[in-house]
This record gives sequence, C-alpha cells and structure tokens, in this order.
Amino acid sequence: MHRHFDRTEIAAAFVAGDWRQILFKEFEATLTSDARRFPCVFGVAGLKANQLRFAFPDPLTPETLAPLLKVYLAKARSYGPNTSLVAFGRPGPVQCLEAYKAKFWDLLKGLAAIDNHPWPADIPEALDTPGWEFSFAGEPIFVVCNTPAHVHRQSRRSTGFMMTFQPRWVFDNILGSEVAAERAYQMVRERLAAYDLLPPSPALGRYGEPENREFAQYFLGDDNERARCPFHSLTPKKEQAA
Repeated sequence: MHRHFDRTEIAAAFVAGDWRQILFKEFEATLTSDARRFPCVFGVAGLKANQLRFAFPDPLTPETLAPLLKVYLAKARSYGPNTSLVAFGRPGPVQCLEAYKAKFWDLLKGLAAIDNHPWPADIPEALDTPGWEFSFAGEPIFVVCNTPAHVHRQSRRSTGFMMTFQPRWVFDNILGSEVAAERAYQMVRERLAAYDLLPPSPALGRYGEPENREFAQYFLGDDNERARCPFHSLTPKKEQAA
C-alpha cells in the first residue's frame, strides 16, 4: 500500500492482528508510556499532536520508499513542527545487527540513486564531514533506524526494521536558540541514560559542530564503539570519483 497514514487512520485501514496494526500499536505504546519515558521528546510530542505520518512499504525497497518519501516531504510542513515519517518493514526472522546496518545504508544509497532532484547546494556530498545530512527531493533529512537486533540500546529497538525520516527544518525550528538547544539535548541525554542499558552514544552531537558526524547517529550499534563511515558519498558520481 503506497500511501502514508496519520495516527487516527491506521485502525480503520488495517484489521486487528495485521502486522501493520501490531507494529504501530507497539510504537504508540512505547512513545506514550508514562512509566518508561521515551528519550526522543520531539517524537513523543509529534505523536501526541498527530503530526507524525506512518508508512508500511512491502517489500521495503528504495523503489517503494521513494514515492512515499516524496509525497510526505511535499506536505510535511502542513503536518506541524514535530513531524516525521516512520516507515515500518514487514517483520521476518531476526537477523544480526550488521545485516540490518547493511540494509539500512543500502536503502539510503538506493534512494539517493533514484532521486531525480539535485543534491542541495549547501549540503556536502561527503558523509565524513560536519555538514553532511541525507537529502532527498532537495530536502535535508535526519534518519534513524530501529531494529529487532538492538538489545542494550532499547531506544533503537523495534519488533520490525523501522526507519524514521525527520526533515532538518524540524530541528532548526525546535533548536532555534542556544538556550532551547541546550535544554533539549540535556533532556534527551538524561532520558537515554535511564532508558538504555548502556551510556548514551559518544556519536550523539549537534549538527554542524566540527567533531559531529550525522551519519554516525543514523544507525547506532548496540555498543559505544566508534562508527565507521559506510561510504564516501551516497551519490554514484561522487562514489566513482572517490
């Protein structure tokens, strides 16, 4: 089904027991738990305000993701300041973390390959730079991956393979001032420390700072080892030149 849904539409779209209903209800319960507060305060606010959108591409491939992402990005600003697109993959046998990591980066590379928009002029194409961010349809996007193989890092765990696409402008709006940014980062870190079974990842940083690398935050491992850059660039022409 090549469309995305808001929080209120999923119950009517899928029968009880359908894998899409099950995964969404798990996600909803995780983000709305009062007993165990989810670390991403922006995602929680977005869900409660019905600003998140949900998609269930099956199979989950660049070709099924691309039209969903394109339509979402065209309408995203109308959904609210805390919007994201959450894409769920159909559950299957649990794989190792490295297999999910490879799948994640293959999906992003595939999306970049079929994107018919030019890469944003103000975003570097090389991943290992402080200003890089994944971009699609001309829009910079922060991407997060959750998998069934995450155990210690519970904030990145889900029953199925899951990707969250958050437009860069969402952060720009929320973190508009230094005081607001510092308060938000501190709150997230405090919640992560209580939520996960290991300390917050050293890869977590603020966009644009010299030592920060966005790619390292997209797919966090189940430990705090330093992430290696998966590609020089996601764009074929850049990859060939590297």
